[in-house]
Parts: sequence; C-alpha cells; structure tokens
Amino acid sequence: MTRTPAYRRILLKLSGEALMGDAPFGINPEATARIAAEIAAARADGHELCLVVGGGNIFRGLAAAARGFDRASADYMGMLATVMNALALQNALEQQGVATRVQSAIPMASVCEPYIRRRAVRHMEKGRIVIFAAGTGNPFFTTDTAAALRAAEMGCDALFKGTSVDGIYTSDPKLDPKATRYPVISFDKVLNDNLKVMDSAAVALCRDNGIPIVVFNIREPGNLRRVLAGEGRATVVSQAA
Repeated sequence: MTRTPAYRRILLKLSGEALMGDAPFGINPEATARIAAEIAAARADGHELCLVVGGGNIFRGLAAAARGFDRASADYMGMLATVMNALALQNALEQQGVATRVQSAIPMASVCEPYIRRRAVRHMEKGRIVIFAAGTGNPFFTTDTAAALRAAEMGCDALFKGTSVDGIYTSDPKLDPKATRYPVISFDKVLNDNLKVMDSAAVALCRDNGIPIVVFNIREPGNLRRVLAGEGRATVVSQAA
C-alpha cells in the first residue's frame, strides 16, 4: 500500500548560497546538480514541488544598499540574480529528466514565462516543477516573503526552507555550544523572540494562511527526502506548537 505523503504539495525555499557549494560566490555546477537530484527524488516520491531561490550568491540587494546603492535599484539587481539561479536550477533539473518551468515576477519573455498563478498551478498538476524567480517583482520585499506568498497562492501544504543548519535553535549553534534545537515551535514564538528564521512578513503570512514552515539542512545529502518522509532532523513552525 502506497503511503500518502504528509505534505503533498510543497514550496521549497533555497538560499542562493546553497548553489555555491564550497565556492565563495557564484554557481557551483556540482552543488546545483546535487540539489537538483534531491528535488527530482522528492518528485518521484509523489510530491508536487515549486521553488523559490534567492540571489545572495551573486548579488545581495540589502548589502549593496548599505554600501550606498539606491535601495530599490539594488533590490531589482538582486531579483535579476534570482533569475540566473532559477535558470541554473532548471538546467540541472532537466538534466535529471524533470520537466521544469521558470516563471518570473519581472516579465522577460525571451528567457522564461511571466508569473501567472493559474498556469503555475496547472504545471504542477502535470508533474512539472515550477521555479519562481525575481521575488515578488517589488523592491523592499525579500525572497522569503516571495516564498510565503507563492506558497499561499499555490495552495501548498508546507513551506520547506533549506538552510545550513538542521532546524531552529535557542541561539546560534555555530556560536553557542549549549544551543538546543526546537523540534516544533509556534509562529508567535518565532516572531516574539525574533528568531530570524525568515523575515517577519514571511512568517506572519504563513501563520495567517496556516502554512507550516519546515526548516532543515539542505547541505546534508539526502536530507530533503528524509525530512519529507518524517525521518530527518528539522524544526516545524506551526500554529499548534
């Protein structure tokens, strides 16, 4: 008897840094291929997937604004970096034999589809993986907020955030050896304690739409599949915690 996945339709949020591997910046083909293989395996297990990827491995708008760039212009530059990452992931996924579509919030018809919600839903229903690029298309909004927005629009069962740690801790585990991991935690505690899992707008949007956030380590090989099966280490942010 085939087990029904706990989360059938998910949005996977990846930082741009996940595509760097061990490099200091840019896109590492081996790291990108490994992540694509994990996403392909999750799809083969019966999950419907869509993705949002950041652009911090190429250009980070907030950091540029802090150095004197106009904030809106810097954010638009960051959005273009996410399109480059989305195309790299699309290429890696299609090398795995997975049908993929990139939809951009900033129209660029020669490169990818414009974001159209009903078309994106239809792609997912047909088994295609949809990668949402260019954030929300607006400056002053992070790709975390874009991920929460798209998860709500796509009717996702959960938002999975792939990071470099295996969940949410009481403090930074890289700095505090006594830090302990929360297996589950409430949206309100994340917001009230300012735990920096995602920006507050993204957390509030997931809370208001009843979309759990699952924080896990995407850098650990095979971890996405394990967490989706309920076997890996992660923290679940939900209403009921």
